[in-house]
Amino acid sequence: MSDKPQKPDKIHGIAHLFAAARYSMAGGQRLWGETAFRHQLLAGLCIVAILIWIGAEMSHIVMSIILVGLTIAAEALNTAIEEIVDLVSPEWSLAAKHAKDLGSFAVFSMLCLNGTFALFVILTTLNWI
Repeated sequence: MSDKPQKPDKIHGIAHLFAAARYSMAGGQRLWGETAFRHQLLAGLCIVAILIWIGAEMSHIVMSIILVGLTIAAEALNTAIEEIVDLVSPEWSLAAKHAKDLGSFAVFSMLCLNGTFALFVILTTLNWI
């Protein structure tokens, strides 16, 4: 008898929809364990609150919410990359470093886009530019 976990049977039909929702919730719980994710979520909520507070256009608020959502998606993918790299390459390697650095850069790029857009909206809404 093997101690190796058995691969679960493939789920079909409506049960697949519920299983996919459970997998997504498990991913969300895993992501919640990442400090960076919690900081990004808090910063995103603060940006959206500031835009609402200063009376930004609804289209700008919606676009900011979309950018925050895309940042969260990038962080989830970055976390997935880190998990896989740590599993397949437990020793240090240049390829593993590059994979992790590229995932981190994707998140950094999204954070820069969020900040640039928020700054633009704030400055134009307050007629400072």
